[in-house]
Amino acid sequence: MNNMEINIDKKYIPLDKSWIIRMGILDIVNGYSDIQDFLSKQENLGDDLIALKRVADAWKNDEPVDVGESGTLYRFLKFASWKLCLGKKFITQGTLANRAITNDPKIINLKQTELLKLDNNTSQWASAAVLLGDNERLINAPFKLKLTYEAVDHWKTMREKGITWEPHYDETILSQAESYLMILAGQKAEFTPKQAEDFCFAYVFGYMTAEQGEKLWPALRGHESDRIVEVVETLRDAKENKIITSKDHRVIQAIAMWGKVNSKKVNILYLQSVNKSWPQFWNFLNA
Repeated sequence: MNNMEINIDKKYIPLDKSWIIRMGILDIVNGYSDIQDFLSKQENLGDDLIALKRVADAWKNDEPVDVGESGTLYRFLKFASWKLCLGKKFITQGTLANRAITNDPKIINLKQTELLKLDNNTSQWASAAVLLGDNERLINAPFKLKLTYEAVDHWKTMREKGITWEPHYDETILSQAESYLMILAGQKAEFTPKQAEDFCFAYVFGYMTAEQGEKLWPALRGHESDRIVEVVETLRDAKENKIITSKDHRVIQAIAMWGKVNSKKVNILYLQSVNKSWPQFWNFLNA
C-alpha cells in the first residue's frame, strides 16, 4: 500500500467489533456461550463489545437487554426478538436513544433488498435477517452485508467441525492507522475508502468529499451523529481552534489524527467517546 514499512504493535489495534458482534449474535440465538467466554478473557474492550457481553448474559437470563449505544446490536437483537417471538425489552443509551430507528415487527417478512431501504439505507436490518437464517445472497451487497455472509459461513463451518469461531482484528482501523503514520512521516499514503467507517478519516485527510461520502453511504446520516454534517463542522471548528464537542467516535479519531499531522492542538471535550470502537486510540496516538 505504501512505500515505507509500517509495523504497528497489535496491542493498539482493537478486535473487529463488526465481526465479533456477528459471531456473538449467532452464538446467542443458537444457544452457545462461547462469546461470553471469549469476551471475559479480553482486555481493553470497546464499549460495543462490553455491551455485547452484557446482552449475551441478559438474553440468557431473560432480563431487559441493555444494548448501550450500539445501533448494530439493537437492530440485530430487535430483529431476533421479533423473528423468534420472544418479546424482549430493550434499553438504549447515549445517542442511540434519540436515533430514528424502524420499529415495525412486520419487517421480518421483507426481502434483503427491501430491508436495505430502511433507516437511511443501513445494511444492519438485512444483516439481521441473514443472521436469523435468511439464505439469500445478493450479488452486489454492501460491504457490511457481505461481511455478514462471510461471518455466517465461517460460524457454520466451525460449528460443523465441532469448534468455535475465530476472532478478527479490525482491518479498517489498522488501515487507517497505517495511512496516518505514513502521512505523519511526510509520506504519500495510498488510502482507499472501502466502507462507511472509512469516511471520517477519508474526508479529514482529503481522500473524498462529503458529497462523495453521502452518495456512497447514505446511512452515514444515521450513526451516532449525522456524520456528513458532523465531520465537516468538526474539522472547521478544529481549524478555528474551537472546542470539539462531537461525541462521535469516528469523528473524534479522525480529527485527533488530523491535529497530530498538522501539529495543531485540538481541544476535544469527550475524549472517552473513542472507547466505542478503539479503546487504545489515545495510547496509539501518543506512542
